[in-house]
Amino acid sequence: MVNLNGKITSIEKGNVSINNRGLLYGDAVFETLKVVATRINFWEDHYFRLMASMRILRMEIPMTFSMEFLEEEILKTIEASNLSSETCRVKLYVNRKEGGKYNPTTHDVDYFIAVEKLEIPFYTMDDAPYEVELFKDYYVYSNLLSTLKTNSRTVNVLGSIFAHENGYQNCLLLNENKMIVEALQGNLFLVKGNTIITPPITDGCLRGIIRKQLIAIGNQSKEYTIEEKSISPFDLQKADELFITNVIMGIQPITKYRKKEFTNKVSKELLQKLNMNARLSSLSN
Repeated sequence: MVNLNGKITSIEKGNVSINNRGLLYGDAVFETLKVVATRINFWEDHYFRLMASMRILRMEIPMTFSMEFLEEEILKTIEASNLSSETCRVKLYVNRKEGGKYNPTTHDVDYFIAVEKLEIPFYTMDDAPYEVELFKDYYVYSNLLSTLKTNSRTVNVLGSIFAHENGYQNCLLLNENKMIVEALQGNLFLVKGNTIITPPITDGCLRGIIRKQLIAIGNQSKEYTIEEKSISPFDLQKADELFITNVIMGIQPITKYRKKEFTNKVSKELLQKLNMNARLSSLSN
């Protein structure tokens, strides 16, 4: 089942107009949420990121779009899908209402919510080989729009095709300054000794929810120092660990980049703390 502007309907009947501005111009933002037995992980962070993204794109935020309202709509969709006791991947998608060409005739919005069942409620670590390579055909530009979860993801699509065709599990994206920004499906972290480094927002990386959690965990740690600093391709060869983060998988260690192989000691330690934070955040909803 899907939720179209508050109306629950089947996936087969949940069609959008061919004039949808998200379809025509990428004029849309979205949040991908992990929901465990009707409890949304890091819901406050997701909500405020969505509101900030809508403001940056100059969408009109409806008066009804409170945290409570959107949470109710999400849970209503999950219940209608008979998944209230399950773990779910939820996509909350907001687009400007149709009308106009590049210049819209309105700044009002539509929304839809789609739900997909997941098997594992907590974050686990996959020890299978996970090799990455640089995707150098196109760049992510270091500007504010690159930090948002918008509907414009052509670089990620082409990078995913490149990874699949060449047998890689993921690719790392570069900005116009040849600095590494992120992976195709998440933020990048590099571990060297007792220092954990992730690219700064100013390099064009996504304002990831798990990225934010791990920076907070790192700032509270007595064992590690966390830094937001540009990462060059050369830095990868000197790292002890590399890992990718997103809200669905949590932490995914990279095992190999070219001839360099990596450990996962720090990422395993961080995973335990992340699971604790996820549980605490869901209980506070």
